[in-house]
Parts: sequence; structure tokens; C-alpha cells
Amino acid sequence: MNPHPTQSPYAPIQDYLSNVSRFKIIESTLREGEQFANAFFDTETKIKIARALDDFGVDYIELTSPCASEQSRLDCEAICKLGLKAKILTHVRCTMSDARVAVETGVDGVDVVIGTSSYLREHSHGKDMTYIKNAAIEVIEFVKSKGLEIRFSSEDSFRSDLVDLLSIYSAVDKVGVNRVGIADTVGCASPRQVYDLVRTLRGVVSCDIETHFHDDTGCSIANAFCALEAGATHVDTSVIGIGERNGITPLGGLMARMIVQDRDYVINKYKLHKLKEIEDMVAEAVEINVPFNNPITGFCAFTHKAGIHAKAILNNPSTYEIINPADFGMSRYVHFASRLTGWNAIKSRVEQLGLEMTDDQVKLVTAKIKALADVRPIAIDDADSIIRTFHLNLHSKDEKPLLPNMTAAEKKLFEKKERELIGVKEKRSLEEAVDKEAEVPISKKTRTETVS
Repeated sequence: MNPHPTQSPYAPIQDYLSNVSRFKIIESTLREGEQFANAFFDTETKIKIARALDDFGVDYIELTSPCASEQSRLDCEAICKLGLKAKILTHVRCTMSDARVAVETGVDGVDVVIGTSSYLREHSHGKDMTYIKNAAIEVIEFVKSKGLEIRFSSEDSFRSDLVDLLSIYSAVDKVGVNRVGIADTVGCASPRQVYDLVRTLRGVVSCDIETHFHDDTGCSIANAFCALEAGATHVDTSVIGIGERNGITPLGGLMARMIVQDRDYVINKYKLHKLKEIEDMVAEAVEINVPFNNPITGFCAFTHKAGIHAKAILNNPSTYEIINPADFGMSRYVHFASRLTGWNAIKSRVEQLGLEMTDDQVKLVTAKIKALADVRPIAIDDADSIIRTFHLNLHSKDEKPLLPNMTAAEKKLFEKKERELIGVKEKRSLEEAVDKEAEVPISKKTRTETVS
């Protein structure tokens, strides 16, 4: 049973074209990720990442073109010899010279790409659509003759002419390409545009549809999800989203989105508890930190701070979590060392520390923690010290200071804040009593007074 149910009154009726419950991942950290500004992967690092991705359960691992450099070719051959379960792909230009080199490396498939937008046709390769179509067919037939998978992708798809796109996709589909690819190369597409294009393409080709989304405008995960809803079958990802400029759809972010959609499919297909290990490995290799707000593995991902949130989380985690951290080998943290903390969070911490207090005592120590947090930032150790000392003072004749390292100015301000909190609490209690009194019907109030 899922402890974090995802049912929503706004869930749409499932579309028969949707592949949100049967998608495949083409993991491109070792291709797109190499284009990240800080990236330099030596052979040992590439092999380590490839093994980790394979163990995680990705369907494909995409490698840098063997035509990029001699070392890229050697690395490609080395990874192909590892005997991984994932299929190994390499990404090359749509030319026969690149294709000939690629098929000799031992890969399971070749991903060919060529720009189709007017920007790239004019300022990149300088070829027209007739040339592109003929080149694509020649390369596809050659790669297929070698018994390998072949994908044809347009580059800068969302700034390409729709008629041009559908015409070339239709042509390559007829010669037996395994997948056609849609690439939002500059990250300009919106989820609605993605859905419309993929849905239209789904009606034109019978082969699989691969998608590649850059994150320049922050839509890569949403775009990938909408593509799957519209009938796409494969999504390109990279670990922590690293790639050219802002990168592409992050592997972990996609997992977060998809586990909410179909938890059983995701947890049965991927070793989710390996995600943090992979992200830490890649982050170290490219000398960056995993962002604080990174889906799943960011250090704040399952941290709850506000009092009302903490109370609900402690009662039932699904109140403020759509994802169960345990599915990814992670744990939640109820932040209690702040002015926003509530007494339920402190009560939980008291129990974790093995102490016994009544609810009234917990509420009193909570007020002290909140008062100190109004004076200065406090750490967990500070809050724990207050709790422990407060508990000790309950059973001791000699009262010890809650925090012995406070300055005279801090003590003075702390006492002031504590008085203010107590005053506010008493005022609220009085107001609640007045409100409660006002709710009693006059006839009932009169009867009660008469009987007494």
C-alpha cells in the first residue's frame, strides 16, 4: 500500500496514447553531460558512471560521438565491452563518415541528429531540407544494415517549420528508423507546445518517439512529462540535469514527477535508493554541489519547518508530502530549531531524546525555544540544550541556565521575547474564552445559572 496516495480530484481521464506508465530513459550524462561547463570525465570516471546508471536501471546509456576525439572513441569502445544490461548508444552527426566510425565501436545503436530550423540550416550546416532528407535515409539504411538500432532526430525542432518536420519524420519512418527524436535544443518550448507537436507526430509515424528538452526556461521536466502524455516513448535525461548551458531534463527530477504518476512502475523498474549516490558521484566529478532544492536529494527536499506543517506531518506524512522519502532511501526531517516551530515538533523531539514531559511542559519549553530563535539563529544543538536543561530543571532544586553561553545582551532580549510570547498566549487564551462564552445560547446560559 502506498503511504503517500496521489489520487487527485483533478486527475484527467487516461489517454490511450499516453506512455506515462511505460516510458524508457535514455541517460545522456556521458554525452550531453560532457557538454556541461565544468565536465571532464576520464575513462575511469565514465566507466564508474556507466556502471552506476546501469545498476540504477536506465534503459539506454548515450555516449559522446567517437568522432569527437580519439579518446572519445576509445572510451566508447571500453564502455561497450563492459557487458551492461543497458543498451549503449552514441550520438553523431547525420553523415556517412560519422556513421561508419560509430558502427565500429560496438554500440547497440546510433543516434543521428541534424539541425532543421532555419537558424541552423543557415548558420550551422548550410544544407536544405532535400539534402537533409536524403542524408538521413542513407545513414539510416547503412546503420540498419549493420543490425543496429537507429534514431533520427531533428535539432531545434520547436523552431523548425512543422511541414518540414512532419515530412522528414514520415520519410525516415518509412525506411524503418527505430525512433524519431524531437529536440528542444534552446529550451524555448512550453508544455502545451510539446503536447501538440508530439500528439501530431504520433499520428504521422509508427516508430517510437524520443524527446530531448533543455532547461533554459525551466520547463524540461514538465515538457518531458507532457511529451509522454502525448505519446512519446523515450526521454533523454542527465544526472542533476547537467549539459549544455542550463542542461536538460534531470534524471532525479523526472523520477520525482513519474513516481507521483505511477509509483508501481517506477519503484519496480528503477533502484531509486541509488539516486543520491549517483548524483553525489557526478556532482563531485564536475565540482558542483547538489542544489538545495533538487528534487528528492536536495537537503531541503523533505524538511518541514512551519508549525502547522510539522503537526500534520507527524500525524500523517502524506498531508504535506506527495512523495514518500523512503522510496528513495531518504528520510524526512521536521525542523524544530526556529521561531516557526510548533509544540508538536518539540514534543516529537522530546520523545526522540528519550525524555518525558507533559503537553503543558512541552508547550512551555517550545515558547523558550521560539523566544531564543527571535533573538538569534539557533542550531539543533541549541534547541536540544534548552530541552535537556529545561527537563533537568523540572526535577532539580537548583535551576540551571538554559543556554550558559548567552551574552548579557542576549539574555536580556531573550527574557523580553519570552515575556512577549507569554503575554500573547495569555491574550489569545482570554480571547478564546470570550469567544467560547459568546457561542453559548442565552437560554442555555440562563438555565445553567438558574440550576446553580
